[in-house]
Amino acid sequence: MPSKVSCLYLLTVVCWASALWYLSISRPTPSYVGQISVPIRKTVKPHKNITFSNIRTRPLNPHAFDFVINEPKKCETITPFLVILISTTHKEFDARQAIRETWGDESTFSDVRIITIFLLGRNTDTVLNQMVEQESQIFHDIVVEDFIDSYHNLTLKTLMGMRWVATFCPKAQYVMKTDSDIFVNMDNLIYKLLKPTTKPRRRYFTGYVINGGPIRDMRSKWYMPRDLYPESKYPPFCSGTGYVFSADVAELIYKTSLHTRLLHLEDVYVGLCLRKLGIHPYQNSGFNHWKMAYSLCRYRRVITVHQISPEEMHRIWNDMSSKKHLRC
Repeated sequence: MPSKVSCLYLLTVVCWASALWYLSISRPTPSYVGQISVPIRKTVKPHKNITFSNIRTRPLNPHAFDFVINEPKKCETITPFLVILISTTHKEFDARQAIRETWGDESTFSDVRIITIFLLGRNTDTVLNQMVEQESQIFHDIVVEDFIDSYHNLTLKTLMGMRWVATFCPKAQYVMKTDSDIFVNMDNLIYKLLKPTTKPRRRYFTGYVINGGPIRDMRSKWYMPRDLYPESKYPPFCSGTGYVFSADVAELIYKTSLHTRLLHLEDVYVGLCLRKLGIHPYQNSGFNHWKMAYSLCRYRRVITVHQISPEEMHRIWNDMSSKKHLRC
């Protein structure tokens, strides 16, 4: 006959076995937990004032960048007739200086107030950033946001310029966006195109209008993937080498861009924003987006010429300025 101790031991084993069996059927093992899908109810507090219109107005492209170099008081005491926004890069000091000393000189016209602003992002080289900061302290004509300055961020650079005009110079009458390798015939731009003595236009946009479609060749500088832009045609757009618009359009484009998917081709992207706004760009043959051999009479007929070096810029400006009395 088994002893009391043996019975007690057997009873303990049975109890432990029963307990383990109970736990195994009532609590799933860790490996099993990952396989079950039990809906977990969470108490969600309803958001106030959620409507379909609010959802639609959430920014798709919020342009969440800060000014790291700015000239917020540039238009505080004056109302410029024309703001010139020039897209440039950190190493192009010679080009910026050539523009300052030629067609971009803010004091050239006594009867028309002009403001020149150079647009940059941040460089990955801290030394170049410091050099631009020092240049800014001397000339006070540079604006920088904290996106990386690169070819694929040219659209951000232009949108920064639009934002700057809308925020710090909203009473300007006209804006020109151009590049640092462009020569601008300021007499033609101001007196023949914009005409300061006439009533300022609104919802106005002009330049060299291009009607084209996306390039699908991946080797091209202007390659556009189908998933980014599936349409076969671009809306009419002005070459980014130089275009002019009424200042009210700056704010319209900037606000439209917040709800327009970003494209790296800056001029095409501006064209998309214009289409959304119902603004059709006007063709103007005076805007040239190619290089043109210098001739006094030929350059007197144009507004912009592309691919001009700093040395050429000085030479052309000096020649045209000294020969205004000559007829063509």
